[in-house]
Amino acid sequence: MTRNLAHLLRLSLLAVGLAGFAAPAQADLRMCNTTGSRIGVSIGYRDAQGWVTEGWWNLAPRACETLLRGTLAARFYYVHAVDYDKGGEWTGKSVMCTRNKEFTIRGIEDCLARGYDRAGYFEVDTGEQKSWTIQLTDATASAPQRQ
Repeated sequence: MTRNLAHLLRLSLLAVGLAGFAAPAQADLRMCNTTGSRIGVSIGYRDAQGWVTEGWWNLAPRACETLLRGTLAARFYYVHAVDYDKGGEWTGKSVMCTRNKEFTIRGIEDCLARGYDRAGYFEVDTGEQKSWTIQLTDATASAPQRQ
């Protein structure tokens, strides 16, 4: 084997070895606030133990935030959001448990009896993608809309 060929072979093996150390592709559930208001966001989803709701993430105007890190475990996620500055909220027909301060709540039944509030959440179908970004907008032709 010639010296140049051996050198190229070593460089090729080094490149293949380093490729194994490359950072994995980011797979997250993200929320982007495209409004001019500060927004509070809570989410609901089903995991291996059942239903869970979590909140609150505070999103600055025209900012994005990662809500869940890693590959998405569910196809459907549910969102309830509140406009802190102008009032109003983004809601839906799926009723889940919530509360006014930071929370993680297991189960969506008997919210009031367990000392929680109830709120409507809108459904987001991720189509079984590994990552997804939800965009909250002011009332326009695009969904979801503020109510």
